[in-house]
Amino acid sequence: MERQQNQQTQEQDIGQLLKVRREKLAALQENGKNPFVITKYDQTHHSTQIKEQFETLEGQRVSIAGRMMSKRVMGKASFCNIQDKTGNIQSYVARDSVGEEAYADFKKYDVGDIVGIEGDVFKTKTGEISVHAVKITLLCKSLQILPEKYHGLTNTDLRYRQRYTDLIMNSEVKDTFIMRSKIISAIRRYLDEKDFMEVETPMLVSNPGGAAARPFDTHYNALDEDVKLRISLELYLKRLIVGGMERVYEIGRVFRNEGVDTRHNPEFTLMELYQAYTDYYGMMDLTEDMFRYLAQEVLGQTDFDYQDAHIDFGKPFERITMVDAVKKYTGIDFDQVADLEAARKLADEKGVHYEARHKKGDILSLFFEEFVEEHLIQPTFVMDHPVEISPLTKRKPDRPEYVERFELFIYGREMCNAYSELNDPIDQRGRFEAQAELKAQGDEEAELVDEDFMNALEIGMPPTGGIGYGIDRLVMLLTNSSAIRDVLLFPTMKTLGGKDQ
Repeated sequence: MERQQNQQTQEQDIGQLLKVRREKLAALQENGKNPFVITKYDQTHHSTQIKEQFETLEGQRVSIAGRMMSKRVMGKASFCNIQDKTGNIQSYVARDSVGEEAYADFKKYDVGDIVGIEGDVFKTKTGEISVHAVKITLLCKSLQILPEKYHGLTNTDLRYRQRYTDLIMNSEVKDTFIMRSKIISAIRRYLDEKDFMEVETPMLVSNPGGAAARPFDTHYNALDEDVKLRISLELYLKRLIVGGMERVYEIGRVFRNEGVDTRHNPEFTLMELYQAYTDYYGMMDLTEDMFRYLAQEVLGQTDFDYQDAHIDFGKPFERITMVDAVKKYTGIDFDQVADLEAARKLADEKGVHYEARHKKGDILSLFFEEFVEEHLIQPTFVMDHPVEISPLTKRKPDRPEYVERFELFIYGREMCNAYSELNDPIDQRGRFEAQAELKAQGDEEAELVDEDFMNALEIGMPPTGGIGYGIDRLVMLLTNSSAIRDVLLFPTMKTLGGKDQ
């Protein structure tokens, strides 16, 4: 009862404070000082720039702009702290410098208001670099109350729903997204230097393919057609290889109608690249080199801490087949497993759940997921997957039950997936038809025959290596973020009361 009364009192207090803010805005507007009519402000410097270049800027006139995060009024002079995109800086606001009317207005400003301050750069007696204001302009009146300074915005759910407030209150969150931008820029620089061309392909498609995932369905009114949001970038990029582009990549959003957890969001960023006249070994070499390059570019070194592990990109990445990986961690050699019946028996003995449609290769993959993935902390290429789980991949010539495919695992997580791309249209049609049978049996993630893609393959695709990278997981790794929502500005959230709150 006491807690409920305290909560009611707190809500009443907040309601009163919000009312006061609106009353302040109304008074400003009545006096011809409406901040919302201001259309621009000439910002000459940012906070970090002033601090880094103090020796040059001391005594110079500057104009800064940002959100007022704190204010201390002390009679005829006050201090406030202004936060901009690079950091924050203190401003000294004195009545004698800005004028009596302006100072009276300033004293009524609230924490959260956005202001522009023109003044001279100086250092206080305590050694803090500051701006001595000669003019202060209210650029936006904040009608809401920021979270309390010392406790910040700690409610995780609210942080994701109100990312704008999260960015204001938690500087490390902004740093993560600055790092994300740098990572993607570095990827583009790396691939551009390797003569890859960035392209864009459709998001709305009639037949989503290239991955085992459930799509989102929608309707195209103008054409009166049901369409789907893409789950992959693969099949359109391969069409471009057929067209002779040779090296292409795309960084784009894909959509999978699946669950939400620390590593999955229904809408996420995927990068896929395709290179003609190479194979999955070429993709391994490129990936290892690119990951090492990215770490050096954005972190300044090739080894770093992630959660409870120290990850080293400087050493050669381990390469192991899926069969050998399962053998290493379970003692079971699937090359010696005679047939499907024997594989099912082993699965029953080990408590590995499988479905009636699963074949021997599927069960090998299930064993890998169950017993191996969690052990792959350092960068490890897991190679040569069973053909049953790889409908778009070239078979190994000497072992046709396996394919030329790898996945890179770091910290027990899949970071990318690559193939020697299947370019045999007859084999590809057979595998698409096998997928269609699985879909008819109830597998919602199975692929359908894409006739236009089949036509492209029949025209002829050169030997090609292709790979897909989960950009969000890569950003998680390089920013030491534990959940995918921490690297998505606006992650998918369940609506509350009919709307996001």
